[in-house]
Amino acid sequence: MSDIVCSIAAGEADAEVVLRNDHVIAFLDHRPVFKGHVLVCPLPHAATLPDLPAAALGPFFAEVQRVASALPVALGCSGTFVALNNVVSQSIPHLHVHVVPRTKGDGLRGFFWPRVKYAEGELAAYGTLIREALEAACA
Repeated sequence: MSDIVCSIAAGEADAEVVLRNDHVIAFLDHRPVFKGHVLVCPLPHAATLPDLPAAALGPFFAEVQRVASALPVALGCSGTFVALNNVVSQSIPHLHVHVVPRTKGDGLRGFFWPRVKYAEGELAAYGTLIREALEAACA
């Protein structure tokens, strides 16, 4: 599959790459929340987190952790905001984790998360459905 991340990884598209190894390619977001906003993406292609092979999770998130640790040192920020989307709000069909530098008082506000309520019996029903799917995945 070819998307912008795959094109960057193949050298077909330009990006400010900050890290590349056997597990990831990480580069500056061209529309940053704040300057220094890094996208960490797995190599090879995985569209979403569920598509990433289990064996790749540890190495992938170790590199996300590495980037999150490096930004305060590199930029003098106080910390980082680390996030990913799966399908909904995912702007490109390639798994990518946003590592955004943060400083207290930087003006970034929390996300609005709409709230819903379960009807009588729905909580247990949803729990059962999820447990069954998890058990089937382990079988």
